[in-house]
Amino acid sequence: MTDGDSNLPIIERKLGLQIWSIENMKMIPVPEKAYGTFFEGDCYIILHNKRTSRGIATDLHYWIGKDSTQDEQGAAALYVIQMDDALGGNPVQHREVQGHESETFQSYFRNGIIYKKGGAASGFRHVETNVYNIKRLLHVKGKKHISATEVELSWNSFNKGDVFLLDLGKVLIQWNGPSCNIAEKSRGLALARSIRDSERGGRAQIGIIDNEKDSPDLMQIMKMVLGERRGELRDAIPDTKADELQKANVRLYHVYEKDNDLVVQEIATRPLTQDLLQHEDCHILDQGGFKIYVWRGKLSSQEEKKTAFSRALGFIQAKGYPPSTNTEVINDGAESAMFKQLFQKWTEKEETQGLAKVYTTGKIAKVEQVKFDTTQLHARPELAAEQRMVDDASGDVEVWRIEDLLMKPVDPKKYGQFYGGDCYLVLYTYMRSGRPHYVLYMWQGRHASVDEITACALNAVELDKKYGGEAVQVRVTMGKEPTHFLAIFKGKLIIYEGGTSRGQTSTPEPTIRLFQVRGTDEMNTKATEVPARASSLNSNDVFLLATSQVCYLWCGKGCSGDEREMAKMVADVVSRRDKLTISEGQEPAEFWEALGGKAPYASEKRFQERNTHYQPRLFECSNQTGRFIMTEVVGFCQEDLDEDDVMLLDTWEEVFLWIGKSSNAYERNEAIASAKEYLKTHPAGRDLATPIILVKQGYEPLSFTGWFNAWDPYKWSDGKSYEEMKNSLGDVSAISEITVDLNNINLNKRNISVINSSVSNTKRVSSEYKTHLNHSDRNIYSNSSNCNSSPSPTSNGEGIYSREVLMNRTVDELPEGVDPAKKEYYLSDADFHDIFGKSKHEFYQMPKWKQQNEKKQYGLF
Repeated sequence: MTDGDSNLPIIERKLGLQIWSIENMKMIPVPEKAYGTFFEGDCYIILHNKRTSRGIATDLHYWIGKDSTQDEQGAAALYVIQMDDALGGNPVQHREVQGHESETFQSYFRNGIIYKKGGAASGFRHVETNVYNIKRLLHVKGKKHISATEVELSWNSFNKGDVFLLDLGKVLIQWNGPSCNIAEKSRGLALARSIRDSERGGRAQIGIIDNEKDSPDLMQIMKMVLGERRGELRDAIPDTKADELQKANVRLYHVYEKDNDLVVQEIATRPLTQDLLQHEDCHILDQGGFKIYVWRGKLSSQEEKKTAFSRALGFIQAKGYPPSTNTEVINDGAESAMFKQLFQKWTEKEETQGLAKVYTTGKIAKVEQVKFDTTQLHARPELAAEQRMVDDASGDVEVWRIEDLLMKPVDPKKYGQFYGGDCYLVLYTYMRSGRPHYVLYMWQGRHASVDEITACALNAVELDKKYGGEAVQVRVTMGKEPTHFLAIFKGKLIIYEGGTSRGQTSTPEPTIRLFQVRGTDEMNTKATEVPARASSLNSNDVFLLATSQVCYLWCGKGCSGDEREMAKMVADVVSRRDKLTISEGQEPAEFWEALGGKAPYASEKRFQERNTHYQPRLFECSNQTGRFIMTEVVGFCQEDLDEDDVMLLDTWEEVFLWIGKSSNAYERNEAIASAKEYLKTHPAGRDLATPIILVKQGYEPLSFTGWFNAWDPYKWSDGKSYEEMKNSLGDVSAISEITVDLNNINLNKRNISVINSSVSNTKRVSSEYKTHLNHSDRNIYSNSSNCNSSPSPTSNGEGIYSREVLMNRTVDELPEGVDPAKKEYYLSDADFHDIFGKSKHEFYQMPKWKQQNEKKQYGLF
């Protein structure tokens, strides 16, 4: 696609990323190998297309380097407007400022973002592969979203809390501050490996300093480059992030021009509703100064649409917000998931609901619930997630009531009957992959005491310990029972408003009770007690009126045959009296007398309730600083669940808390409180009774894993921890036989002592290779003992062999120096991609068992 008038380059209609830099006011494509690296003196335009259930979603960003000129920034903004026009006005537009990028932008660069000094005007160009004449220090920050900024080559740049990467071309030394956590170290190592593989063709070596005293040789190299360190290191600098309370302060404005002045008129505050957005207008939504959204109505003028960014910047200036405030421009009908979730309810026309249910505007009819085949749950985990079902509900059930703050077993004949004055623990056991799995429900009655609710939680912890800490824990608030909870009681779930199931209660049960029954089969039926008066009735449902003489089944005009059949099943549990079925409009006088007389009730056929589809969102939770802070992971996958994290997955109807096995005790203990705080501070005014589900690493149910694309059940056994990744580099505490020549000064001609002599003997680099290094590039290191995540090259100084030499060969038939366990590594990049259909980097990201299967398939095992 081109635009002759606007000088736009060719824009390909392809999925994934396309990036351009602004050079001499023109858009110049950035090579793919340089994606994720940004010069501080430049501006960039980033286009991202991804496939969604609703088609192709397009995001268009312009990125502003901190040292870029006003002209370059203006050119980038203008190009974005032109590209938006060329793409039919569909993209969501973003303004990104260096160091303050949106979570969406950061999600494109999973290994991190690198900021480099200089820019096009200074003659700098994006790095090409296999260039080793480099000497720089990178300051690595972040846990979920990584950024690496080029800083002064000096000990003054260091602090105790971050990761620093000393890049010397052929060698990368990762220095981890003493206050770093495992996730920061892991992300730093992932970045170092990415630089090695993408920029150095896999030929650089990596060394790691976790403790300076344990790495004297690596520290000696750092001192040669940086000089002796004087004084103490600075303390860690805390990240400045907006907390959830700040993000919850949403305000909607109508922004327009009047007599050449920008008029900002506040319309509403939290909770916002969708009908406030008028198609004829442009609106600004201010999320507590954390982010500014500009919404462009489809019927607003072209001039209003074109000035969206300038109006947002004017608004930011008028409010006194920082110039780096994140800005997003979105179009009517193409709103982002983040924008929709700022509103109390967001619905789309012709929106599909669950399985085969479609809502159509203006249709006043009750659409029947559609049954689904539970046998599909294991084959289709995404269905399990959508239907909130961990299995087909055929497992074993045990129920305890909290009595005198202890667990007392409930008579199995009473299973499914819950009283609002009590708390219950329900343990559900089911088999999966030949072993038992557990779900532990904590049901909290509306009228239960605080002590009982607390005792329920404490007893749940003890019960979980009894089953090896494997149970998925679900907090259930009365009236908000999740789908699977209904299913395990096979259509006989009855919720009594008050009272208790304890035998010695002094309060007599009421002689007249009214229950509203909803559900079409054993998987989704629930009977809920409502006030026994006529105004509680509703023409769309079946009601049970239990009296001392008879039990009436009152069938509203809008109920279905399936609903009537399920009500008959519940009636046998609610009352032992004779059953009398009556239709709406044919009630005997005794019926109205039992309800205290006739009264108006809801008799209109209701709209089909729209189960709006909300995109699931994953967050990292933290409240250790005393402020509740959440970091969103956009475009999440299983790899984003780190072992030392507590993560929150919001699927709207349920909130999951995923507990990593190495997460710290404080965050584990505060997990439920964090989830409650999340619901409380949500801009959309969420229901505080939303079920909260505690999931532990390695014991994830289908209703959780189904939200992740291609969940790998072997990840926790095959996936590498930080220590394992570190160990795969060899003995990283020392480097032997190092030759360095920086600024024409030979820093070290002697052999540095080897900590592990056996390692150095088994990994000796050939003299041919050492000679090649010493004569071809003076600004490098060579290493024979460690810091080597790849087999030592032995062919032509490159370590590359033809596929015929490597495939289907025994150990004895391989060339000297080839590691038989890593034959595939010695293939050229082109041969590797031709054989495996992916790059080496992509291949080594896969679980080990998958790598081995593919190597066996192609004769490289």
